[in-house]
Amino acid sequence: MSFVFTPPAIPSVPVVGTSARFPVNRVYCVGRNYEEHAKEMGFTGREPPFFFLKPANSVVVVEAGQTGTLPYPSLTSNFHHEIELVACIGTGGKNIKAADALKHIFGYAVGLDMTRRDLQGEMKKQGRPWCIGKAFDQSAPIGPITPAAQAGDVANAEISLQVNGKDRQRSTVAKLIWNIGETIEHLSAAWELQPGDLIYTGTPEGVAAVVAGDTLVGEVKGLGSLSIKVV
Repeated sequence: MSFVFTPPAIPSVPVVGTSARFPVNRVYCVGRNYEEHAKEMGFTGREPPFFFLKPANSVVVVEAGQTGTLPYPSLTSNFHHEIELVACIGTGGKNIKAADALKHIFGYAVGLDMTRRDLQGEMKKQGRPWCIGKAFDQSAPIGPITPAAQAGDVANAEISLQVNGKDRQRSTVAKLIWNIGETIEHLSAAWELQPGDLIYTGTPEGVAAVVAGDTLVGEVKGLGSLSIKVV
């Protein structure tokens, strides 16, 4: 088979404890999946889960022990951080039941769903898709993937983000409105999940703007940390 141009490399994420890498297929994100974050965005209650996607090449991979760089994106003056637990699919499937969902997870990672909040807000007002606010280049930083068997009690882990050494977000994964299994059940009813899919499971309260020069350090207990500097 020949191509009219050389295909781009497949984005991939390092896996803790091995030289093998996890190839990224699709990036799903769950919207407003912590109650306090839903409230700060003007919503309340346990609304049905909803999803949006980012391109696979929006992933910014930060190797263990390093501080990555994240360019401040164009067209925005309100660039927000959202710290998230990422569930990494190793076995695909459709109509997966919540009780069986964890069998489909290869591992977990710390991720950031970066958002051009002003552009997202304008799209909301106009009833248009959020893509320009959510699915832009380099909008999905991620750290190394910890295999599920080594990840500990992810469902109850503390999740946090500091900016320049000061707390911005701090909660626990237990406060997800739709837990990991329920999220996969809903998601796999709409799409057939594939190996390599990443699911950004939602962010707790405390989202706010960052500017060039800021250093973000996100952590999910048991999964290490993700450090990145806005440039």
